[in-house]
Amino acid sequence: MKYQTKGTCSQEIDIELKDGVIDSVKFLGGCNGNLQGISALVKGMKPEEAIKRLKGIRCGMKPTSCPDQLAQALESML
Repeated sequence: MKYQTKGTCSQEIDIELKDGVIDSVKFLGGCNGNLQGISALVKGMKPEEAIKRLKGIRCGMKPTSCPDQLAQALESML
């Protein structure tokens, strides 16, 4: 599933679930190293657990962040 982000440097998140767990996450744009790290950390995790850990994280003064946008994308998939 492709998710258009809102309010972040990244523009899009491509998420694949397999057998009820996160199989892959790819961000388009944003801070490449940090987003590769987030993608690696959530691989193999149940979406519900990732949402619980990432939802509400803010980037500076922004009301959201790339991790928060990932949580929102996962919520829209469930």
